[in-house]
Amino acid sequence: MKKYIYILLVLLVMPFVALAQESEEVEQDTIPKKKEKLERAAFESSYIVDNPTNIVLSPRALEVQMQHRFAKMGDWSDLQGIYGPNANIRLAGAYGVHERVTLGFGATKNKMLLDVNAKVAILRQTRSNSMPVNLSYFGDFAYDAREQTETMVPPVNYHQDRYSFFHQLILAKRFTPEFSMQFTTSVSHYNAVYDGMQNDRWAFSLGGRYKITPNTAILVDYSQPLTQFDTSSKPNSEGELIKETRYTNHPGLSLGFEFGTSGHAFQLFISNYSGIVPQENYMWNKNDFFSGDILLGFNITRIYNF
Repeated sequence: MKKYIYILLVLLVMPFVALAQESEEVEQDTIPKKKEKLERAAFESSYIVDNPTNIVLSPRALEVQMQHRFAKMGDWSDLQGIYGPNANIRLAGAYGVHERVTLGFGATKNKMLLDVNAKVAILRQTRSNSMPVNLSYFGDFAYDAREQTETMVPPVNYHQDRYSFFHQLILAKRFTPEFSMQFTTSVSHYNAVYDGMQNDRWAFSLGGRYKITPNTAILVDYSQPLTQFDTSSKPNSEGELIKETRYTNHPGLSLGFEFGTSGHAFQLFISNYSGIVPQENYMWNKNDFFSGDILLGFNITRIYNF
């Protein structure tokens, strides 16, 4: 008789045990998973000298940008280009519309370029290294707002000849609290180019930042155009035909320092790029760093959070 009583008790208790286990499983399933923490920013500024970085602004944050390139160094009569007539400057602003999207606008002195741009964070590095890198897209559209003249180069015959575009993918990583690097691939497009040129020029860049103190870092930025345009041949003094590439665009090299605070970054550097707007540098640069075509420049960015 006791045997049957035990069996009956087990049968009565089993549904409650199963129900309790099921409730615990449901409760565990409904507990929200802990959000993955993002790695700290790889760079302090939206630019590493001449190239955009992967940095996007926080929502409702405003970044004021000032980028200045003096004339080429080499003559003390204009204080090594500081008082030179060919200095270039860009004033711009950027606004964080989403935690992954930043929109911007700028105006550049040379060629009176007006540009609108966007940066989108596609992948973001995490502290656990479940996502080991940052991947961002940067794109801009620039409009040449100069007054029409017959000497404009390249020639502007139609309104759409004033348009240029730039697209870039930025792969960046913060390796240590002191050291960060980025690699980019890009294409620059101009609606109007010289005869014999293509409208597009592909390129890549490599940039690095190393902190030597909590607020000071060394910057290196190298840009390499890949697309080579048409070649021509001309005889040398001995009558041999020598091939030469027209419209050669020299690589860009920049070396400098960055001084930063929580909302401010100041970059001081030497470079052979003076165009400031990325497609201007990648498509038209004629300065050769290793031949002494070097200029002094600086970038200032200030972030305001609302």
